[in-house]
Amino acid sequence: MDFQQLRYFAEVAKQQSFSKAAQLLHSSQPSVSKTIKSLEDELGVVLFNRTTRHLQLTDDGEVVLKYATATLAMSRDLQSLLNEGKLLKRGQLSLGLPPVIGASFFPKMIADFRSEYPGVQTRLVEEGGKIVEQLVREAKLDLGVVVLPVDEEEFEVFPLAERKLSLIVNEAHPLAGEKVIHLSQLRNESFILFKEGFSLYDRVREACIQEGFEPAISYESSQWDFIGEMVGSGLGIAFLPDTVSSKLNSKAVRTIPVTIPPIRWDLAAIWSKHHYLSHAARGWIQFMKQWGN
Repeated sequence: MDFQQLRYFAEVAKQQSFSKAAQLLHSSQPSVSKTIKSLEDELGVVLFNRTTRHLQLTDDGEVVLKYATATLAMSRDLQSLLNEGKLLKRGQLSLGLPPVIGASFFPKMIADFRSEYPGVQTRLVEEGGKIVEQLVREAKLDLGVVVLPVDEEEFEVFPLAERKLSLIVNEAHPLAGEKVIHLSQLRNESFILFKEGFSLYDRVREACIQEGFEPAISYESSQWDFIGEMVGSGLGIAFLPDTVSSKLNSKAVRTIPVTIPPIRWDLAAIWSKHHYLSHAARGWIQFMKQWGN
């Protein structure tokens, strides 16, 4: 039994005529008759009483018509739902954002996407970049936004922004009036870093090691504004993206915009090369690539 058999049968029952049904189905009468006969043979019943002037459904035909009507309606509903998914009238999207990235870069893009596709539900997960990578790798997130570099054999990568980290110090710090510093000048400082699992933790630590010293880490946090407050209280120095350091409220903090060598903070969206992408995820990727153009 297939959808064509059910569709032909339902139309013949509705029209009470093989010839009228054939016309509406854009088929020939012999073809329609053959299809109905094959359905009767398959089910082992007679569907129509053909001895009367007008076709009449048999008792078995009445039962099959109810089934055929329900099945064809479900088929139409299914196709409609699938089309809605393709058109992004509905769907679910899961997106991983490290807090420092979400706060400085993405609210407007997410709001614009929601405005254009209100039927798509977006679930935001805030975790450090390394954790976001792992969640995308395990298909627990559709996409993530991370700091480069990442394994490009594992992920598709769409670059979003090129940034550098700025040094923030307390207003009373000896370096507070400087515009440029060498990382080697920070050898004896107390560092306040993002927690392990955040890409910024690795970036700062690796940059210091390249300059010949292991940074002395006094505190770790997952919140950029709290890091700013700790620096303002004289608890240490910190590195923050320039887009974030400019938002600090504390008057007790000074920003040194240039470090030698610079610590890069290049953002990219990533998604797995090896997992299925939903219509919503593919829609987000397309939207993201065109956003702002």
